Amino acid sequence: VQLQASGGGLVQAGGSLRLSCTASGGTFSHYNMGWFRQAPGKERDFVAAISWSGSSTYYVDSVKGRFTISRDNAKNTVWLQMDNMKPEDTAVYYCAADISGSWYRQATPYEYDYWGQGTLVTVSS
Repeated sequence: VQLQASGGGLVQAGGSLRLSCTASGGTFSHYNMGWFRQAPGKERDFVAAISWSGSSTYYVDSVKGRFTISRDNAKNTVWLQMDNMKPEDTAVYYCAADISGSWYRQATPYEYDYWGQGTLVTVSS
């Protein structure tokens, strides 16, 4: 399974970005998908996850109401819509795939099997 993340960039505080992650080489509709982020010198932190069907989502508290995760299984793509962005959202964002087939709000890196290459998001104040 290969994951290709894109959509990062520079945005002012209060602005919006939409990240995309496209999968190839597997059965995307079977995978739970997640977004993580890693700021310089910090660990990789959970941001959001979506079940294989798209019917369930889960967010870290700091992004609830601002970020939205969604997917289209026909397009093998998951998105992260980020609104009302803050400087503390600055990080490299990674998409990840969990192939377990079971949804239980996977929120740690160890629960994911495949990773994209990361896309840099910078929010200026």
